[in-house]
Amino acid sequence: MGKEFWQRMSLWVDKGTVPLAGTDGETTTQGLDGLAERCAQYKKDGADFAKWRCVLKISDSAPSNLAIIENANVLARYASICQQNGLVPIVEPEILSDGSHDLQRCQYATEKVLSAVYAALIQHHVYLEGTLLKPNMVTGGQSCSQKFTPEEVAMATVTALRRTVPSAVPGICFLSGGQSEEEASLNLNAMNRCSLLRPWRVSFSYGRALQASALSAWKGKTENEKAAQEAFLKRAKINGKASIGQYVPSGSSDTTSSQSLFQPSYTY
Repeated sequence: MGKEFWQRMSLWVDKGTVPLAGTDGETTTQGLDGLAERCAQYKKDGADFAKWRCVLKISDSAPSNLAIIENANVLARYASICQQNGLVPIVEPEILSDGSHDLQRCQYATEKVLSAVYAALIQHHVYLEGTLLKPNMVTGGQSCSQKFTPEEVAMATVTALRRTVPSAVPGICFLSGGQSEEEASLNLNAMNRCSLLRPWRVSFSYGRALQASALSAWKGKTENEKAAQEAFLKRAKINGKASIGQYVPSGSSDTTSSQSLFQPSYTY
């Protein structure tokens, strides 16, 4: 890839999660100290986007109001600092899929979290048109006995977003959250085919659900590079079609693309 691509890619600017005192194992994200200076240097080095991840969970006691408000304010302060230094903040409040909660519980938690995040962004005078949102999809927990269709996931997710995300936000780029490659593509496709009005661009920013088949094909061997590139391109094209609601599954997805990529309490 050319130099221009790497200069314009986003930078992960937080310094990871730490325990949040007064909660039952919840966290906040550190790294605000010195962030302005780092962002100023990143901008000089050619960066245009920055990313900051806050992590919440669903349990009998979580997400707590303390964790929601703390992480919302951290995201808002990060976003404000980025914009002051000419960077576009990618706001990532991720609710983990760990647990046995159903779709309705995840939707409720997602709405609470996103409502708090946007209240904080507005209070910190963040220019919403100059931001991107990278949230979780509304899905059942990994241990939930009930399985939900892409259409059900899409309706719950778009409904939650419509209730909480201002239309001024230009784009929503979903994380895959441990879904299989195929599942993440099907859910994204269903969202873009959903009958509900979506004032924002709905796309993807997958890691595991974009790379799994490519890594499986590559196996770290030079002779497999072409196969890995082809696998990566195939999945990228599928997600591109899903981003405009035009993905038509062939019905013969391979084992790797259908395999769950869930990792408990996932960290980067």
